[in-house]
Amino acid sequence: MSQVLVTTPTFARFSDAPWHVFTEAGLTAERPCEDAALPRAELLARVGGAEALVVGLDPITADVMDAAPRLRVVAKHGVGVDNIDLDAARARGVRVVYAPGSNSRAVAELTFGLILAATRHIPAADAAVRAGAWPKPFGPELDGRTLGIVGFGRIGRILAGYGRAFGMRVAAHDPYLAPAEIAAHGADPVDLDTCVTASDVVSLHLPGDPGAPPLLDRARLEAMRPGSCLVNAARGGLVDEAALADLLNRGHIGAAALDAFAGEPLPGDSPLRTAPNTVLTPHIGACGREANRTMGAMVAEDIVRVLRGEEPRHAAA
Repeated sequence: MSQVLVTTPTFARFSDAPWHVFTEAGLTAERPCEDAALPRAELLARVGGAEALVVGLDPITADVMDAAPRLRVVAKHGVGVDNIDLDAARARGVRVVYAPGSNSRAVAELTFGLILAATRHIPAADAAVRAGAWPKPFGPELDGRTLGIVGFGRIGRILAGYGRAFGMRVAAHDPYLAPAEIAAHGADPVDLDTCVTASDVVSLHLPGDPGAPPLLDRARLEAMRPGSCLVNAARGGLVDEAALADLLNRGHIGAAALDAFAGEPLPGDSPLRTAPNTVLTPHIGACGREANRTMGAMVAEDIVRVLRGEEPRHAAA
């Protein structure tokens, strides 16, 4: 039975180095599913002998930890740890590690690509040409527009640089940062409601809070500028998706680009599937080859540290 159980199919997708980290430490590791997340029933059946888990977006709850009496460390193959019950881990003496900063540029690059795709209707134009049409969709130029960034950590700051390069004014809100720190990184510090209502493009880069109501509920979505664009490459639970679809259909929100959803894969009956001027991608923000190599190595090395009794470099709990 393997000491390290990998539940995410993207671990070490572009480099064998993370696997070699385990081998060189004398650890056995396995990834039972190569093309999808490990189904929960199989996770619960397999986790009993594992000392370490490498997970993606799978919910790692108290019952998963209770099914793993040998478990010592859970490693998030990524940045956000909101899918891991940190309190349950602490109560059971299980360390939680992650890979902060490993995918920041990949997510920021995808986000700006989504902004361009949504505002200039690029996917719809591509689909029309493939279908034999030759439309001329018009969209706004970004120069002189306001980019509102909610969450001004590593990703938000990189995105701000891209916005400025396109001539955009950048406003930012972050509940964890002082206004002076936001200003020092080239953005105008504003409160959340101002960021949402005064921006032509609103981009979300905050962690999710499982069980919390959407940060952008119907009232905040209705308060956005008419014709504005919403981008979410963070967590799906941040947005009231039904309200967003309604406002897209009504034309109040001009465009939306989403890489994260409250339910993933996106349910077949989601109103977002048929909402106009919408770009939908399957949570690929972190899927840069360089990011994949970096985050795999970071979490593998920290797993080895924990199993050796050493302090990990990137601990979330």
